Amino acid sequence: MSPKLQPGRPYPLGATWDGEGTNFALYSEHAEKVDLCFYNPENPAEETARHALREVTGYVRHGYVEGACPGQLYGYRVSGPYKPESGLRFNPAKLLVDPYSKAFSGAVDWDAPVFGYIAGSDEEDLSFDDRDSAGGVPRSVVIDQSFDWENDHHPRTPWHHSVIYETHVKGITKKLETIAEEQRGTYLGIASEPVLRHLKNLGVTAVELLPVHEFVDEHHLIQRGLSNYWGYNSLSFFAPTSRYSGTGDRGQQVQEFKQMVKALHAAGIEVILDVVYNHTCEGNELGPTLSFRGIDNPTYYRLVPDNPRYYMDYTGTGNSPNMRHPQVLKLIMDSLRYWVQEMHVDGFRFDLAATLARELHDVDRLSAFFDIIHQDPVISRVKLIAEPWDVGEGGYQVGNFPVLWTEWNGDYRDTVRRFWRGDDGHVGSVASRMAGSSDLYEETGRRPYASINFVTAHDGFSLRDLVSYNEKHNEANGEDNRDGANENLSWNCGVEGPTNGDAINELRERQARNLFSLLFLSQGVPMIHGGDELWHTKLGNNNTYCQDNDLSWYDWSLDEAGERMVQFAVRMAAFRRDNPVLRRRKFFLGRRIRGTDIRDIMWLRADGQEMNEEDWESSWLRCIGVLLAGDMPGETNHKGESVTGATLLILLNAYHEPIDFKLGDGLVRGKWSMRLDTRRGFIDDTNETVDDGGTVQVGERTLLVLSESGD
Repeated sequence: MSPKLQPGRPYPLGATWDGEGTNFALYSEHAEKVDLCFYNPENPAEETARHALREVTGYVRHGYVEGACPGQLYGYRVSGPYKPESGLRFNPAKLLVDPYSKAFSGAVDWDAPVFGYIAGSDEEDLSFDDRDSAGGVPRSVVIDQSFDWENDHHPRTPWHHSVIYETHVKGITKKLETIAEEQRGTYLGIASEPVLRHLKNLGVTAVELLPVHEFVDEHHLIQRGLSNYWGYNSLSFFAPTSRYSGTGDRGQQVQEFKQMVKALHAAGIEVILDVVYNHTCEGNELGPTLSFRGIDNPTYYRLVPDNPRYYMDYTGTGNSPNMRHPQVLKLIMDSLRYWVQEMHVDGFRFDLAATLARELHDVDRLSAFFDIIHQDPVISRVKLIAEPWDVGEGGYQVGNFPVLWTEWNGDYRDTVRRFWRGDDGHVGSVASRMAGSSDLYEETGRRPYASINFVTAHDGFSLRDLVSYNEKHNEANGEDNRDGANENLSWNCGVEGPTNGDAINELRERQARNLFSLLFLSQGVPMIHGGDELWHTKLGNNNTYCQDNDLSWYDWSLDEAGERMVQFAVRMAAFRRDNPVLRRRKFFLGRRIRGTDIRDIMWLRADGQEMNEEDWESSWLRCIGVLLAGDMPGETNHKGESVTGATLLILLNAYHEPIDFKLGDGLVRGKWSMRLDTRRGFIDDTNETVDDGGTVQVGERTLLVLSESGD
């Protein structure tokens, strides 16, 4: 005999266990009936009870089941009109997962009837399929939310001290043989001592994890023997995916995720989640009915206004959330608060964030979503990172997000790549990017750290491949190499491939050091693409979203080039940490220092003279120097104390020939000490100095850093 259903409460939404039973609450404006279905934890195919949720409060169907405890598997069947031409797609034959579920057990089986219509029929999505989908749908899981956090606290690293490491939960440790096999590719793998030590050595203050929300492998990938490795195909916005859990999928994944966060925090490392609120795995009108579509399609999705059979699509994935509806805004905000308050994460990177700002059609910088974020007492205080574009018209919005937000600076990536590739006319733009991109962020009241600087990321080539291939090689994806960005690299590094002659490999490594160095020498927040420091190659594949294999998993068995790269990366991170002038809180002002002719930032030609307007407009200039004064007017720490450090001189030469660079008289008192030469690496010989007013040779395609050494 099944437990008696009690009225319960309309809030909180989802399944909430109180120690004696569980409250269930589901929002649907247009539903006519909602059934809560229980399944046997020992045999998930067996339905053990069905309860009609007859209590309705503000469109929320709710009920309380005494004795329903953690580990209980459940789902919903929602009845109502099936009128696709009107945007209504209710089908009680389809078992639906709870949008607020905190954990899932099982996966989508594409051989089961998970579509609401009869595939292959005339006007197929207008047809109605009455076959039961329960055999092919994951089960929502009631969980015990309790966890001993002990003294865990958010590190709250200031933005200008931050170094982000973008990584994949599975990819970082799947091949790490120094940890237990059962931990490889899991949340606990990231919490292992070897990984924590590696991240600390790199100076990492925050890991940015590719999506961990429960997600679905698309049918077309399964048919090709592939899977959705990156995870940008969310089924739920609350549940950590069980595929990265080494301990189980009946709530253990939640406990394991918390253990990971706790360990990272203990090491002083923040956790930032890459979140995908811009679409769901249900796709367009021909997609499956797994959750939102069957619960209340017109509430949760943006439908074409004059033809609601179809979906607005700003992401190229088939659907977009209905950000104009209060319940959708509430869903996203509830999700964000849950991850901060219950799971203790420290911030979010919003995938294709421009989509979330679309209220009518255009991207609206004052949209309801931004307004809610701005006033929320929890979310307004964590790190917020936008991927500031989508694929819709007017979707490229770099520099246009409001205060509180930082942005992936796509202009930084493109400019730095073009400069070191040797393209004409990029001296002015690379100077702007090095100085913190004030042209993009200053007018909106933001600081240099609004710019998340990166050269490579998960979506594109690895650093090694960037300097090793002249075109993409995505054949393994099964799309005839048509997928992924068409990048014209032409790095002049010789024949394509991960290995070639010594001279070619030396140039490749040097170009990689140039790119990595400039990333850490620029104002803003550097983001490392995980694996780049290990000299990881994807064999030229710049779209490994479906490659859950060696193309994506980091290889920790380093060869000599890998050893050189990781050692260089560690030194580069330490150099940034030791030089406050590289971590300014405010933009440069061009102020003179202590009545001298030196200003806080000065741009120099190879003859030692300051750049003039004609120089900036030059299309042929590929060599530039920048002096960063260690005396920084207006720069203070959190105690209000003045911040000072060494004066640095950074010399960039993207020419294919060496250039003699004169150190202008009077820039410093005494000598310059050589600190870094990307041809040789870091210089530990304190006797390698150059007199002020002297000349230093900057090798072809080389970056130098010198610091004032006094008299």
